[in-house]
Amino acid sequence: QVQLVESGGGLVQAGGSLRLSCVASGSTPFMLYAMGWFRQAPGKEREAVSCINLSGTSTYYPDSVKGRFTISRDNAKNTLYLQMNNLTPEDTAVYYCAARNFYNSGTCFLPNSANYWGQGTQVTVSS
Repeated sequence: QVQLVESGGGLVQAGGSLRLSCVASGSTPFMLYAMGWFRQAPGKEREAVSCINLSGTSTYYPDSVKGRFTISRDNAKNTLYLQMNNLTPEDTAVYYCAARNFYNSGTCFLPNSANYWGQGTQVTVSS
């Protein structure tokens, strides 16, 4: 079992930055999980924002955030991060962190294959 708790969301103006954190706790070592950030805007499907492999050496970004978002993890602190720069109103959504075990790839796992989810943190970007 893994519990995930996100923080760092909020209201920011377009062009601003936010840093999301996701702290993991539980019986299984954090380093055994591929991790990802996903977001869901009202009326839209949940989509991948970024994923990272077990060791943090391989990452994935869709074109919509590439060059603006950076995912990282600190396995010693059981923490996942998402640095978001140059935010736009289109980035407004609830952001979730997710964990998947037995997956070590530079691509992102599908949302329906995640083993655990956090409760989400709201990110709102005003124009």
